[in-house]
Amino acid sequence: MALPTRVNRSMVWDPFMDTRRELDTMLGRLFTGRILNDGVKGALATYAVDVREDTDHIYVEAELPGYRKEDVDITLENQMLTITAERKHEQSKGDEKKGETLLRERSFNRYQRSFTLPPTVDESKCDAKLADGVLTITLDKREESKPRKITVQ
Repeated sequence: MALPTRVNRSMVWDPFMDTRRELDTMLGRLFTGRILNDGVKGALATYAVDVREDTDHIYVEAELPGYRKEDVDITLENQMLTITAERKHEQSKGDEKKGETLLRERSFNRYQRSFTLPPTVDESKCDAKLADGVLTITLDKREESKPRKITVQ
């Protein structure tokens, strides 16, 4: 199996190119949340989130590919909705994979997003489902905040 490698086609050593490559690497690690300590120990994942609203509910749909419902923690406190998901690399017991690991990028992943909710949300009524890698959170609105029709007399 061939792994992607960086090929330097220049025959002349360029210190500015080396500096630029190092700076790009450092900034990439900074903005992707990667923490180095004898190799990559973890990364803060970034996945897409959609927030929708109708007259009765607010819906939050977050992509969480590869996460199980046991990996996901949702908290709702003081109008702050926080979604946290953590996946760790698990060694298979008994059925040890053969061969030397050449590349490991799936060992650890952590996801966290927080949203400030409007005061119209009823914090006691919410529902969450994880299906096909998409977490759907349904938040009910307070009855007094829902639009109501007023008849003219």
